[in-house]
Amino acid sequence: MLPLTVWLCPDTDHETALAGTGSGTRLCGRHRRAVGSELARHLIDTCTREGDVVAEAFTTSDAVLRTGALSGRRAIACVPHPPLARHIGGLLRTDLSHMELSRLVVRPCRPDQMHRGLADQLGRVALVIAAPPPYRLGADREPVSRRGQRGCPACLSDALTGGELRLEGFLLAAWRTLRRGGHLAVITTARHEHDRMVDPAPQVIRQARVLGFRYSQHAIALRVPVSGDTLVVQAGPQELAQLRDVRSRALPPAATVHADVCLFTKPLLASSAGRERSAR
Repeated sequence: MLPLTVWLCPDTDHETALAGTGSGTRLCGRHRRAVGSELARHLIDTCTREGDVVAEAFTTSDAVLRTGALSGRRAIACVPHPPLARHIGGLLRTDLSHMELSRLVVRPCRPDQMHRGLADQLGRVALVIAAPPPYRLGADREPVSRRGQRGCPACLSDALTGGELRLEGFLLAAWRTLRRGGHLAVITTARHEHDRMVDPAPQVIRQARVLGFRYSQHAIALRVPVSGDTLVVQAGPQELAQLRDVRSRALPPAATVHADVCLFTKPLLASSAGRERSAR
């Protein structure tokens, strides 16, 4: 049985405190919550040591970069969309010192091209963090929402970086980037799609194992505050409006209170599957 743990990772809206600063644009709620500061801290503290290199794919916010810099790690983010890179850079420059900023790098590469964008770090990265956007898992691999929120640079980045997840390509890129004994953390969230529950985690686990990764731990990251034995869930304006409409036949609004964190390890000794794919 895999070790199962629960991490308390209530989301903190760092961008609210920085309203009116940085690039002048703001991320939508979904992208601010992709990897929050508390979840980034848990992953970095658990899987790395001071001075290690942390890389993030599917980057949508400043959380991993900021947490890495403040904890004495070197952090690299893959951001293929220039407006999003400028947005993240503006947030980081508001309150990080010159020395902290010197530990951070943004590379203009897609997640499935991470090994090329981080060619100078191949086999040296201690931790890769990835929170893929919600893609459909059937024959149609289009993003669940192509429109996104107007003005959100991360929504535009999702639309421009391709219509499919390219999961195997990303996992292979992460394999090539990680050092032996390094860790890969993939954050997913189950969702309703066409009146059924869709959980991306099993697909991620299957493909990671095929490549040679060892599935080492599963963590439940609680994204909302806990008061005693109660989860403090706050509905947004749309959910409140739906609750007030007594004529609505829609299902009750669903609130995301946790994320699944699948932790994989690149073995110290190469598996036959990993050696074969690394040689390609």
